[in-house]
Amino acid sequence: MEKRDYYEVLGVSKDASKEEIKDTYRKLALQYHPDRNKSPDAEEKFKEISEAYAVLSDDEKRMQYDRFGHAGIDGRYSREDIFRGVDFESIFRDLGFGFGGFDSIFDMFFGRRERRPYGPEKGSDLRYDLEIRLEQVASGLKTQIEVPRTEKCSECNGSGAAPGTQPTKCSSCNGTGQVQHVRSSGFARFVRIEPCDKCGGRGITIESPCRNCRGMGTVVKTRKISVKIPAGIETGTSLRLSREGEVGVRGGPPGDLYVVVHVKPHNIFERDGSDIICEVPVGFGQAALGAEIEVPTLESKAKMKIPAGTQTGTIFRLRGRGLPEVDGYGKGDELVRVVIRTPTKLSQRQKQLLAEFAKETGENL
Repeated sequence: MEKRDYYEVLGVSKDASKEEIKDTYRKLALQYHPDRNKSPDAEEKFKEISEAYAVLSDDEKRMQYDRFGHAGIDGRYSREDIFRGVDFESIFRDLGFGFGGFDSIFDMFFGRRERRPYGPEKGSDLRYDLEIRLEQVASGLKTQIEVPRTEKCSECNGSGAAPGTQPTKCSSCNGTGQVQHVRSSGFARFVRIEPCDKCGGRGITIESPCRNCRGMGTVVKTRKISVKIPAGIETGTSLRLSREGEVGVRGGPPGDLYVVVHVKPHNIFERDGSDIICEVPVGFGQAALGAEIEVPTLESKAKMKIPAGTQTGTIFRLRGRGLPEVDGYGKGDELVRVVIRTPTKLSQRQKQLLAEFAKETGENL
């Protein structure tokens, strides 16, 4: 079944504040919490509003959702990552609810699962903002960018231990990388899972740290990465470069790199989708009698005929002189807006001729 819009699920506008979103969620949670509402569809409704709240209450997730919709969430976060970091516990406690017999918020939403040690995790994603010119939008662009990122240490191969030594299992968490803190409140039992303090969530301790990475297993390096910018791209478009982000944790895959494109303002042209717009001044005589003029294009210049009697503000279309469609099929047009240029410095002869012209046309001077 297709997911509903998160804003629609909570019944808030897209510019709602975080406080408004939280207040709305509290009211809906009070209405649909399984401890209170025994309707057959209450639990699913409760999960739906909780997922919407988990996304819209988090600045990063909300930004991804506003830009890419559900694809920006489902393609970027696991189901557990969506709920991680949201303080449901205090909300439910204030409302007078526990977890309904569940050990944690994750068990509540995903069902009971076997506790597993901290395993491999994908590395963090990175963002790079790239500015390009309108001419590069027209032609497309292949370029290289320099990105600082964490990478696996080549000296210890990411183990963090000096060459010839090995890490040992953490005695505090027994190699799981996490510890549990249990707290009971009435009939509810709250379990908070945190990274192990002794090993920092790694599950291992290192007696002889690698000198190159100081036991971290990672180092920061600046890499040159090739990027292909397709012709016709628009400002705000995000290009995903798979596995070009930060190194993974505990053997996990690297994160991704998102290149966000920004098109610089042009000193002549404005952009309207795949069309470009410019203003060209023409003389009074050219507009009245008709003429062939030169107009700028993204490539060079082009000849354009204007008919006799052209009025200021008239728009002419040069077909195929705009930007490529981003899918590669067809090009936009160039729209030329004519502005009649009024002379400001006239010779006596020019004044005399214009006065005669005004008299002939019945204009009062």
